[in-house]
Amino acid sequence: MTDRYAIIGNPIAQAKSPALQTAFAKQCDQDMVYGAILGELDGFVAGVRAFQKSGGKGMNITMPFKLEAFAMADELTPRGRAAGAINMFTFRADGTILGDNTDGFGILRDITHNLGRDLEGARVLLLGAGGAVRGTLLPLFDERPAEIFIANRTASKAVELAAEFGAQAGAVKLAGGGFADIAGRFDVIINGSASSMTNDVPPLPAGVWDRGSLAYDMAYRKEPTAFVQAARAAGVGQTADGLGMVVEQGAESFTLWRGIRPDTAPVIAALRAA
Repeated sequence: MTDRYAIIGNPIAQAKSPALQTAFAKQCDQDMVYGAILGELDGFVAGVRAFQKSGGKGMNITMPFKLEAFAMADELTPRGRAAGAINMFTFRADGTILGDNTDGFGILRDITHNLGRDLEGARVLLLGAGGAVRGTLLPLFDERPAEIFIANRTASKAVELAAEFGAQAGAVKLAGGGFADIAGRFDVIINGSASSMTNDVPPLPAGVWDRGSLAYDMAYRKEPTAFVQAARAAGVGQTADGLGMVVEQGAESFTLWRGIRPDTAPVIAALRAA
């Protein structure tokens, strides 16, 4: 019997998951189908239960339900718990739900595998202090950068986030503050703030990036985001948007569900060309 998976969100028409998961299934010869469910804003749990009861094997969760998914899961992976939000459910044979967050993994996989960036010993600047940045921290620690600075418009949120994750940072120097507290040049600058949604650019000081830096925007649009445009105008040598992250987080879900890791390069290329 064909296994069934789906993504739930509201809105859902823009979701790329059905296209990429279908491509993964074809590539890996997996007997599965993957659909999209428009979740009712006050009916997330009911929607999940209905799909689970119908024989669904797992789900991806997108906005605005990631916090509800966190509360609904019977068990959380360490990275899911650390992120404070869930984007993936696995429905177990006993009826329980395992919640995970593959977003942070997707970002780091895109940066290290697809963009070829070694983060060991690097100085990394994270812009924003919301769920996207929170979910990136644990996977980022595993890459052993020398230093991570979290900068946010409300400085106290960045300070609190750094303090919360301090015990898990190991040898990584972790700190937080406002944009005015950013000092020196960084090897990698990751924009996880909401600025790209408003076509804005965080107020970065001069000298924060150069030709040897990577400027990475978690947001993805058909045209370069304002952050990517600003980086290129400043002479940054390597820029990227979040399309690779979207594909890689989906590939991680697929791998955990099906036990085989797909080749993401052709899927990224196809989505980029679409």
